[in-house]
Amino acid sequence: AQYYGEHDDFKRFTYFSRAALELLYQSGKKVDIIHCHDWQTAFVAPLYWDVYANLGFNSARICFTCHNFEYQGTAPARDLAWCGLDVEHLDRPDRMRDNSHGRINAVKGAVVYSNIVTTVSPTYALEVLSQGGRGLQDTLKVHSRKFLGILNGIDTDTWNPSTDRYLKVQYNAKDLQGKAANKAALREQLNLASAYPSQPLVGCITRLVAQKGVHLIRHAIYKTAELGGQFVLLGSSPVPEIQREFEGIADHFQDNNHIRLILKYDDALSHCIYAASDMFIVPSIFEPCGLTQMIAMRYGSVPIVRKTGGLNDSVLDLDDETIPVEVRNGFTFVKADEQGLSSAMERAFNCYTRKPEVWKQLVQKDMTIDFSWDTSVSQYEDIYQKAVARARAAA
Repeated sequence: AQYYGEHDDFKRFTYFSRAALELLYQSGKKVDIIHCHDWQTAFVAPLYWDVYANLGFNSARICFTCHNFEYQGTAPARDLAWCGLDVEHLDRPDRMRDNSHGRINAVKGAVVYSNIVTTVSPTYALEVLSQGGRGLQDTLKVHSRKFLGILNGIDTDTWNPSTDRYLKVQYNAKDLQGKAANKAALREQLNLASAYPSQPLVGCITRLVAQKGVHLIRHAIYKTAELGGQFVLLGSSPVPEIQREFEGIADHFQDNNHIRLILKYDDALSHCIYAASDMFIVPSIFEPCGLTQMIAMRYGSVPIVRKTGGLNDSVLDLDDETIPVEVRNGFTFVKADEQGLSSAMERAFNCYTRKPEVWKQLVQKDMTIDFSWDTSVSQYEDIYQKAVARARAAA
């Protein structure tokens, strides 16, 4: 099934948003919170306040979460009429008119009309108030009092090395022998050299798109070879030029038994890579939240990440003496260049090879960090309750 990517997506999702609200309205339910995500349901906010509130359906407060401000849902203003919105009323700079090219912007409408606006990490929330807002920074600043970032969580049932059915051997932080067994199993599966069991293995699981730092991923492959490690990449690109580039790299290393590029997505294999890898790179140019670094840590793979967005909120550098040692859990770099990534990788390799006891403690610490949804859920419950309390006080 294909949920988006059609020529008439804007029309489809305005209709979907209208239908969802109509269902709630017809049900007669007294709703406290309606939580919408991304531009595909952003139309709910203006529809609710401009159409349904006038019909007496006004008990709810709207929470809107944007997972990536790169995607804002723009279209000619006239297209809003498809779902019954008043084009003339909304095609204004302080409502839904895009800040740069005069079209209608669905995410802007949700920011303006929602009672709560969130994004998926505290650092990304700060970034989008400036250059990372993709044209919406001024609108977000105007509405900053209702805007915040809450870090996403991971599904800790699906991503659990002690119960993971895809693994050769299940394991936990108290018994890391299983991790070594999974490393050996992946090497055998991918025909990687296995003469040196302790040879560091670097993993990377990603979409190969510009946002993910493809030039840095490419550099990490060669840097790993230079440092005497092994590298496994799992992922593909929707961009033909990038896909061809990595196919060329895969061909270059086809006879090298330390480098493997699997240029597709394979869910079962992803579990095995998390379990087998000693280190995991996420060198994103920007990253609203990022989940792979959290999953990697749960499986005892130490993250090497760029300090941006949710990566900055979830990975704290082992060598950063300005933060408590007990919360340091990986290796980070700031500039999106090869020098920065090389330095972080060298520090990680140095710790792995020269300080095995420190490394083991780091792995065990990372595996016990709580990246579940529990913390995020409690934060959302708090903002829901405050919004509902304000609504009742104003009634």
